[in-house]
Amino acid sequence: MRRVLQCILSVGVMLIALCGCSNKSLLDPKDPVTLTMWHNYGGDMQATMDILIDEFNSTIGKEQGIVINVTTISSSAELNKSLDMIANGDPGAPEMPDIFTGYPKEAIKFQEKGMLVDLDDYFTKEELELYVESFVEEGRIADGGLYVFPIAKSTEVLYVNQTLFDRFVTATGADPALLETFEGIAQLSLMYYNYSGGKQFYAADSWFNFSEVGMAQLNDSIFDGEALSLEGENYEYIFNTIYTPAVEGGVIIYDGYSSDLSKTGDLVCSTGSSAGILFYGDTITYNDGTVENVEYNILSYPTFENGSNVALQRGGGLMVSKSDEKSEYAASVFVKWITASTQNMKFIEKTGYLPVTKKAFEEDMIDHLENLEDVRIKKMLTSVLAMYEEYSFFTAPNYSSFDDDSDEYEEHFKSVLSDARYEYLAGKEVSFADVLSNMRRK
Repeated sequence: MRRVLQCILSVGVMLIALCGCSNKSLLDPKDPVTLTMWHNYGGDMQATMDILIDEFNSTIGKEQGIVINVTTISSSAELNKSLDMIANGDPGAPEMPDIFTGYPKEAIKFQEKGMLVDLDDYFTKEELELYVESFVEEGRIADGGLYVFPIAKSTEVLYVNQTLFDRFVTATGADPALLETFEGIAQLSLMYYNYSGGKQFYAADSWFNFSEVGMAQLNDSIFDGEALSLEGENYEYIFNTIYTPAVEGGVIIYDGYSSDLSKTGDLVCSTGSSAGILFYGDTITYNDGTVENVEYNILSYPTFENGSNVALQRGGGLMVSKSDEKSEYAASVFVKWITASTQNMKFIEKTGYLPVTKKAFEEDMIDHLENLEDVRIKKMLTSVLAMYEEYSFFTAPNYSSFDDDSDEYEEHFKSVLSDARYEYLAGKEVSFADVLSNMRRK
């Protein structure tokens, strides 16, 4: 009964948002306002977005007098280039779209120049409570205003080639429960390296994420204000956990995505974005051309033994340009509609992305899973649904040099451990203290 009442309340609040706001008088179905929208979604996400836009234009949009005119930009780089030109006021810059997709870090430059709508002005407290709180909070920047509204999120999970792992467990008696922690994965990595005759067991698609989330799990931070800090015992512990298997061969430091290595059987498990699920197939093609059918499993993101259940959340959202009251209100009507559970579930059902409303996680996804045909996405969403119940989601800070800092860290981390691995293979003595010192010297 309680769930029914919650559902009725959710629907009621959404209907009020779409139809009951006094600002509705700004709109005229006989003289519709046309809003331009930029996004860089491709493949299934683009196709689904196109269908949803058509549905909006022919229903709510037609009833209220709103037309969404979408321009798809082929890549994130192209989208960001055009947006940078607009934000910088460059000669020849295109006209700013009414609605566009992007990340909070990209919103900062627009917000600083007063070019974005604070969506707190168009969402009530009750409406915002329908969404996953941490997803909403990620879109708050600078003055605390809500400038990026969530439409699809991702987290990180552990991808496991279950076929190779089961074979390893049968042969060695390794404990599958060790996959739950990074200390356990480090132990398994060394065991697998010896068992397989020199193959790697684990990789991380982002060693920066590994480090920043690891620190959050240990109730610490890799950040000191708007800068990285690698001092302290917790960082040393995290680095030391991965140091030995990386130097001795069980963990690979690789310039690329781990899904590439999984396709050739050169890796058993990896941590990476839940949105990367579509890059994992069901076969391995070995170097000699032999093809083997395999099964993948998707597990919750590992934790450090003394840490909390914390995982990364990230993903872009929708931004609305400052213009006139009529256009801004019309844009808010669309944002509420496209992110409501029914539309949002349609948007993410063929991808590895996550919905953004509580109702989608707590009610709709359970029913949705029963009808999913893609086994990969079904496994991923099942795992993430469990994480939603058991984990808190960590959001990296938003500041202008964050991308540069994280990219520099990633490059330096790989370089330091690759050099240590090279020296180890050359028979040289490798000192953990020296390697850690080199890492902190970034």
